[in-house]
Amino acid sequence: MGSKKVICVIPARYQSTRFPGKPLVEICGKSMIQRVYEQVLKAELIDDVYIATDDIRIKNKAESFGAKVVMTSKHHKCGTDRIAEAVQTIEGDIIINVQGDEPLIEPAALDSVIKTMLDDPTLQMATLITPIVDKKEYLNPNVAKVTKDKDNFILYCSRSLIPYSRDGDETTIFKQIGVYVYKRDFLIAFSKMDQTPYEIVEKLEQLRALENGYKIKAVETNYQPIGVDVPEDVKKVEEILKIKGECLTCRRGEKR
Repeated sequence: MGSKKVICVIPARYQSTRFPGKPLVEICGKSMIQRVYEQVLKAELIDDVYIATDDIRIKNKAESFGAKVVMTSKHHKCGTDRIAEAVQTIEGDIIINVQGDEPLIEPAALDSVIKTMLDDPTLQMATLITPIVDKKEYLNPNVAKVTKDKDNFILYCSRSLIPYSRDGDETTIFKQIGVYVYKRDFLIAFSKMDQTPYEIVEKLEQLRALENGYKIKAVETNYQPIGVDVPEDVKKVEEILKIKGECLTCRRGEKR
């Protein structure tokens, strides 16, 4: 790692449009925010982890399981802006943003995107992508699809299906995982940029960087995320935790 200090900040707000109180929802005996936090701690290249929130209920829960918490404004328009405020009081060279709704995030995947940033000092921003294996996700607006160039820099992100195969030719379609890595100075500068037209329409904050001419490195992983966007997603995560034997409220193989 050299002298570069890597800090992870997990943004967590209570008033989610699609799922209010989402960070505190219980998943097999632990809050979702705790499960995300504990997965992040397993990554080898992360030096320290913080939770950034605007809600005292999330703060209290996070501190109950030993997490460091930074309180932020309630008026941020996206998680990146919340993280940019949080890092004003945190020392670190590389900042990784792990969304607070990825309770199964794979530590090895986090290390792979961090290593990419550490190995190439010219990069300002990087993210994780993975091939879509479930075709039902093609038209799911909760899934951010991405296209990339030959050097693995993102061309565009969309909630719509991209690329579209006009003649039905087979092609790999990638989706983005809720992980971003930034150089600290770029993150702060990014947060001060005005929201851009495509960002506003698609509700995808990474488009702000692309629309301003910055490059985002795409790091491919085989990890298939199961994020929690809506209440129905909790059951999907619980089923996986049961299979892994990591459900605290039931024995492996038994229904709750």
